[in-house]
Amino acid sequence: MNARIAVLLPCYNEEAAIAQTIAGFHAAFPGATIYVYDNNSGDRTIEVARAAGAVVRSERMQGKGNVVRRMFADVDADIYVMADGDATYDASVAPAMVERLIEEGLDMIVGTRVHEAAEAYRRGHVLGNRTMTGILAGLFGRSFTDIFSGYRVFSRRFVKSFPVLSAGFEIETEISVHALELKMPVGEVETRYFARPEGSASKLNTYRDGFRIARTIAVLYRIERPMLFFGFIATVFAMMAVLLAVPLAITFLETGLVPRFPTAVLATGLMILAFLNLFTGLILDTVVRGRREMRRLAYLAQPGPFRD
Repeated sequence: MNARIAVLLPCYNEEAAIAQTIAGFHAAFPGATIYVYDNNSGDRTIEVARAAGAVVRSERMQGKGNVVRRMFADVDADIYVMADGDATYDASVAPAMVERLIEEGLDMIVGTRVHEAAEAYRRGHVLGNRTMTGILAGLFGRSFTDIFSGYRVFSRRFVKSFPVLSAGFEIETEISVHALELKMPVGEVETRYFARPEGSASKLNTYRDGFRIARTIAVLYRIERPMLFFGFIATVFAMMAVLLAVPLAITFLETGLVPRFPTAVLATGLMILAFLNLFTGLILDTVVRGRREMRRLAYLAQPGPFRD
């Protein structure tokens, strides 16, 4: 299979690291086109990237998710290698990742980070990664070792069937959920994770971006598992209604009276809400099933990554 390989590097203020990153992927894939998508950098990222031999394009909407959406829409290739432009990922591993994707007919390979230095990966990020990975596994049945890794290799059918909705750093979570929902064949490869070069700074905010990622998981769960999501809410409302109604029912059976009429109205209202949530979940579950079938058909419409 003579695959066209595109290397995608989303960038924001990476003047100090982008040339080293491009050089690494040029060495790994001499015949591949390297695309740098700049996201409103205020430094010389664009000039340095062009001088290093990359095809440079710009995305004005701020946020990594917006950049990935633009890259996936614009670039045409058979295999896509995506990494950050901060020289933290080991480009020499990429050919083995591509080879495995083709040999095993996979749709995504995740570069699982093994950090080389303490300053490469903050302790809070390690804990957050493990926590979110566990949550994702609990919600969707399976997960990845490193769901926040920005180092991934994709097949064409993954990229062209992925409707990017995220705007920021939660994009990696959305990518993982897309693969899990469509039950795509995926794999993981361990790769060294280096400290940033001097002059390059992380754009991640541990608490702000952690909250956005947690919110994204909750939203995706509501969208992809509406029966379970709304069924849980319905169960809570129903239990509250029953707890309020049981004493009223006992009093009525004993005296024939309903002395706490407001409580009876509240219990009735809670039960109505429970049924409304239940039927909402049932209706949306049917809608989601149809939407998932359409995404699956869009996925299958693209050629797979198998070697001829």
